[in-house]
Amino acid sequence: MIIGFSQLRLVEDQITLKKCVMASSSNVSIDESDGDITSNSIIPEENGLSATDGTVDRFGFIGTKNANYSTILPVEILRHRELKWLEMLENWDLFMTKRYKKVRERCRKGIPPALRARAWQYLCGAKFYMDNYRHKFTELDSAAGDPRCVDDIRKDLHRQFPSHEIFVKSQGHGQADLFRILKAYSLFNPTVGYCQAQAPIAAALLMHMPAEQAFWCLVAICEKYLPGYYSPGLEAIQIDGEILFGLLKKASPTIHKHLKKQRVEPILYMTEWFMCAFSRTLPWSTVLRVWDMFLCEGIKVLFKVALVILKTVFARAETLRNCPSMYETLECLRHIPVEYLQDDYLIFQVLKLNINEHDMEKEHQKQIAKRRALREQQMMQESLNGTSKKSSKQPRKE
Repeated sequence: MIIGFSQLRLVEDQITLKKCVMASSSNVSIDESDGDITSNSIIPEENGLSATDGTVDRFGFIGTKNANYSTILPVEILRHRELKWLEMLENWDLFMTKRYKKVRERCRKGIPPALRARAWQYLCGAKFYMDNYRHKFTELDSAAGDPRCVDDIRKDLHRQFPSHEIFVKSQGHGQADLFRILKAYSLFNPTVGYCQAQAPIAAALLMHMPAEQAFWCLVAICEKYLPGYYSPGLEAIQIDGEILFGLLKKASPTIHKHLKKQRVEPILYMTEWFMCAFSRTLPWSTVLRVWDMFLCEGIKVLFKVALVILKTVFARAETLRNCPSMYETLECLRHIPVEYLQDDYLIFQVLKLNINEHDMEKEHQKQIAKRRALREQQMMQESLNGTSKKSSKQPRKE
């Protein structure tokens, strides 16, 4: 039997996935030269779900429900990478202007945990904000917030990663700092105010850094990386949903056709993915790897992660046959097998995805043009309706 190219790619992907899963029972060494995994050291973890026992994992989550396999680097490799990152951070402007590709490469390998907080602040521009607006957070922190925003924020505090050690107590410092950050941002940008999807992002930042640093990272993410996402009307996320759907047609016409046939619009599954930057979707080790890349390369990383998830979940023809309606299709996206989301496998698939910035910009311009044309059509129709109503009110001539 002759295997077609698409089938061959599927077989290769399944082999890669199998290797990542099998690594859970083997020892590991990692090739530092190119970051390829030749074997692994794996531990279980979970992403902020309800605790099952009193064990605290290396990320601060209590319990091991929905355990995921995550790579632990050998100490010598970790220390070697830390030294490289320290050199970059000490010469940040030089690396970002002259050697950006090296920064990107190291972010794709994963930022060393000990330096992740500092690196994120440099990558997203929070360090610049802190240096230039030294007393702004203190000013916002001491100010009274909008009562409506304050009330909404308080209602959401207990929902943010309740099994993480810093958020487990309702009156603990974690929830208190989370309130401070979200209230401060609602004052910093009163036009946006508070949006529920900001809370998990702020909480994730607080797991790595103090409140003021987390606040400025949140500002950078909301203003630079996801502009318009949290504004009333959510037009920006709707546009990006259509862009994602257009890119899916290029990446996987079969899956695009299936979702279109079942009328599964992007807004039904990608809203939480993008607005929360996958912090409520992926296992925590994968969230961190995705954020390392996202804060370096921008929103294109979220598009690629979303495309990889869609391609992986619906890779088999059998899966598509078992999803004859919108309900089954959405259920597949709500209950993604954890092995599909394992950090090394997912990042490997993201990096080999055949979608580039040109494709994204082309699709973006296409969707903007479609919206503009639709808006003009609506305005013309409203104008015609108004003219028609005026004509009907004119007195008839005898």
